[in-house]
Amino acid sequence: MQFRKILVSSLSSFFYIGYLPFIPGTFGSLAGLVLFFAARNNPSACIILALVMTLLGFLVSGSAERIAGRKDPSHIVIDEVSGMLLSLLFLPYDIKLLLLGFLLFRILDTLKPFPAGALQDLPGSLGVMGDDIIAAVYTNAILQFVFRTASFKIW
Repeated sequence: MQFRKILVSSLSSFFYIGYLPFIPGTFGSLAGLVLFFAARNNPSACIILALVMTLLGFLVSGSAERIAGRKDPSHIVIDEVSGMLLSLLFLPYDIKLLLLGFLLFRILDTLKPFPAGALQDLPGSLGVMGDDIIAAVYTNAILQFVFRTASFKIW
């Protein structure tokens, strides 16, 4: 049982990044950005990373909540890692897109546009992961639009 708690804590906090004393969600998003950067030349690896982080998030975040004894504690950041990766899927590596994606994801994750706020209130893993997935979908849609318009190319 102790090993299970350590494993859940390690994964849900993305190897203890979530225990940093301030803005753990931002650091979790940065970790997702670093993963995307590491896999930037391999679109298949980006997809696999996003899927694995999302699946792991669903598998461990509900247990991490139960261990912590409260709803969506700040040390659970695997949802931000997953959300950041999903935000950047199917986009080329471009520093401007990465920075814009990071900023948009953090803003949307904070504001929780519909239906993210409602999903966050759901119990367990769905509540932890749901709002970040919605923020990631919105971020990705905005970035796809920006990337595909001529105005992006003259930045």
